[in-house]
Amino acid sequence: MTGRSPLRKAAAGTTIAILAVLVLAADQFTKHLALENLPYEQPVPVLGDFLIFYLVRNPGAAFSLGEEVTWIFTIALAAVAIVIVWLAATRIRSRLWAVALGLLLGGVLGNLTDRVLREPGFPVGHVIDFINTPWMMPAIYNVADIFIVSMMIGVALLVLIGLQFDGTRESRRTAVDEGTTPDSGTPGDDEADAAASDSRRD
Repeated sequence: MTGRSPLRKAAAGTTIAILAVLVLAADQFTKHLALENLPYEQPVPVLGDFLIFYLVRNPGAAFSLGEEVTWIFTIALAAVAIVIVWLAATRIRSRLWAVALGLLLGGVLGNLTDRVLREPGFPVGHVIDFINTPWMMPAIYNVADIFIVSMMIGVALLVLIGLQFDGTRESRRTAVDEGTTPDSGTPGDDEADAAASDSRRD
């Protein structure tokens, strides 16, 4: 049984775009709710110590690192977004890669939007963080961060299993390049088996 055919270029781009927009919308909507309803820098327990809302404006990266060079994170986020868009337009044909990069792009755009549009202004806007899970990590984060971290792990897994942008796997591609398939021997084995069978019949 053959696998599913690769995505067409338009389908891959559409998948990435839709997922990115959904994640961006979810991120910005939850940040809006946080700004409208949460007190600033005051813990609001939701599920005891398992989930706490704690609203902050983060000028830096994770753990508030790099607060004095916010513009660098703006450039880095923009560069990642551009690379993903380029891959979507030119290389991606795998469904798994399209999903992973679409969700990653949405997370990147969520935080990039804060860097560009929020106070104190372009390109040093502060990112809105409000989710705290002290049992897991001391950092305060947001919906965009969740998708960025989880999809970076997803991308690493896709690389480890050898899944290419076009949907093929590394082992299969190597076998094709060498003139064999993963389930067959060297070229000519079929002909040799057929010849041996003919001689036995004679």
